[in-house]
Amino acid sequence: MAYLSLKEIGKSFGDFNAVSDFNLDIEKGEFVSLLGPSGCGKTTTLQMIGGFLEPTHGQIILNGKNITYNKANTRDFGIVFQTYALFTHMDVFENVSFGLETRKIAKNIIKEKVKNILELVKLDHLQDRYPAELSGGQRQRVAIARALVYEPSLLLLDEPLSNLDAKLRENMQLELREIQQTTGTTTLLVTHDQQEAMSLSDRVVVMNDGFIEQIGDPKEVYNAPISYFALDFLGKSNKLCGDVIKNDESKCSIKIEDYELPINVNSAQNNFEFYIRPEKIKINDFELDGIKAIVKSKLFLGIYMIYVCKRDKGDDILIYTQEKFVDVNTGDKVSLSWTTPNMIFFKEK
Repeated sequence: MAYLSLKEIGKSFGDFNAVSDFNLDIEKGEFVSLLGPSGCGKTTTLQMIGGFLEPTHGQIILNGKNITYNKANTRDFGIVFQTYALFTHMDVFENVSFGLETRKIAKNIIKEKVKNILELVKLDHLQDRYPAELSGGQRQRVAIARALVYEPSLLLLDEPLSNLDAKLRENMQLELREIQQTTGTTTLLVTHDQQEAMSLSDRVVVMNDGFIEQIGDPKEVYNAPISYFALDFLGKSNKLCGDVIKNDESKCSIKIEDYELPINVNSAQNNFEFYIRPEKIKINDFELDGIKAIVKSKLFLGIYMIYVCKRDKGDDILIYTQEKFVDVNTGDKVSLSWTTPNMIFFKEK
């Protein structure tokens, strides 16, 4: 039995269905992200789980108990909001201890618990400071500490890193994952940031228009998307076309210009389109096998390069690669290649 189960959960506001027929099982200790664009229903789903919104239909089961209509303050969940919602008139220690004090826990136990959690989030040396005296990342860690200090049955994170700058956000992603793995707290994150969901999660739930598009581990949903929406939302891709050549009943290949690759027979039995992620394409010497193109532009982004290559026929091709593996410049003639397993097939619309 899953630790948290959402069974046919739905939420309507008048004639508008914000979330429809949502089914999800989360195991104890798992980190799951609800990923999707604004308005897809991910925050509404989180609010139903947290008890802030009542589902129109469906059930929420936690550890075998139906909590669908339980009040938010009875669910024993830790919650971190986008704005952190810290008490400005309280110092770090007081902010973190507040939830324990409302539960009438003994002062010596509160002191020990707060001390331990502040050490975990690396803020024990700042326990006397007020929120206004902290950086954005430090305030975010106070909010996480406050949510975790009473050992909640579930941690809900609503876009908690969206207000941080890029470098701090990346650092906090690493720290958040480390904290979650150390505590073993079952965690559900809401985010619109693909990189954040991929780097933090055991599984990702891709949402669109109130429905689940795909559920899987980060590599699965990125490398093997099952819908056009999942393909497009999870990153860039190149759409290519080719002619299917049937060699015999069990073998066939696809020919794109002069480049021929073996493909699965089942892929060729129906009309299809195929896509290649930019980082799956290799830039080779012009004489080697592949699609012939000319480097149209290049952009240096530190850890990798972006190339746009122009073909004689067809759309430009986008490529991501590490600079140390490629030595080409704008105007150079190149040959582009990839392997069959990196091709993503869909039936034509």
